[in-house]
Amino acid sequence: MNGIPEKMSSFKKWLIAGRPWALPASAIPVLFGSSLAATVGWVKLEVGLLLLTLLAMALLHTAANMFSDVVDWKRGLDRVATPSSGAIVRGLLSEQQVLAGSLLLFVAGMVPGLVLVYLRGILILYIGIIGIILGAAYPWLKAVALGDLVVFINFGLLGSLGAWVVQTGQFSWLPVLWAVPQGMLVVAILQANNWRDMRNDRERNVITFAALCGDRSSKFYYGMLIFGSLGLMIGFVLVPRIFKLDFPALPLTVLLVVMALPAALQLWSRARKYHQPEANLEFLALDGATANYNLIFGLLAVAGLWLAWLLKIL
Repeated sequence: MNGIPEKMSSFKKWLIAGRPWALPASAIPVLFGSSLAATVGWVKLEVGLLLLTLLAMALLHTAANMFSDVVDWKRGLDRVATPSSGAIVRGLLSEQQVLAGSLLLFVAGMVPGLVLVYLRGILILYIGIIGIILGAAYPWLKAVALGDLVVFINFGLLGSLGAWVVQTGQFSWLPVLWAVPQGMLVVAILQANNWRDMRNDRERNVITFAALCGDRSSKFYYGMLIFGSLGLMIGFVLVPRIFKLDFPALPLTVLLVVMALPAALQLWSRARKYHQPEANLEFLALDGATANYNLIFGLLAVAGLWLAWLLKIL
């Protein structure tokens, strides 16, 4: 079965189905939004609420990924195993099993979400409903080149905003605006995946944004997402200060994200070799490498926020 050992524990099969390597895409915006609330909004960080938020996001994210795998399999997509493939493609679980697991996780993810609604207010419910609808509709929206927009909203903007509201109890545009770079990196993960799969997608009338762009434009779009997110985060720190704008600036310590530049350059080097057969394995795994970069970038941004908080209280 695609090189997978026949004797494999059920736990490992479901671990592959859940693709936990993808979870930083939903966890980082939550950590970022919660950190913003504590370090910029100056509210006391409620660790219990943060953990509930992370749990809800992880369960719903995994559920959406597994549901997408089922829909893609039914459409005849993703028939060849890649480093990031789920359990259906690898022949470890049936589509019925993964669908059942997905529905169970959707229900499980709603439980901590409803607890947060009870504790922090109705706005959390609205954010959650939008997120669940977009997550469930993703397989069909992806087919008409709207997948990038869905993950940008869900994992970038809504993740940060929801975490902010959980901690503060109030709406603000700041966690939405400042989460844009992180949202761009989540789109970059998807772009790496869709760029790799675009020929197979086209054959089955699934038109992702990568398929619309083609190879050359996909490469530059990917580069824009990787380097543009870094430039935008730097801009949120420096532009209001340089031009003395009447608008909040991110703390100077958030410039720690510059330390991610070498990793960004490595990703760009891999992306530029998409047409070289000897670099094929690197290109196939570009989505996983981008997910790792997203984690590094996000943790540096969060560290920068808490460093600024620490310097203020000392």
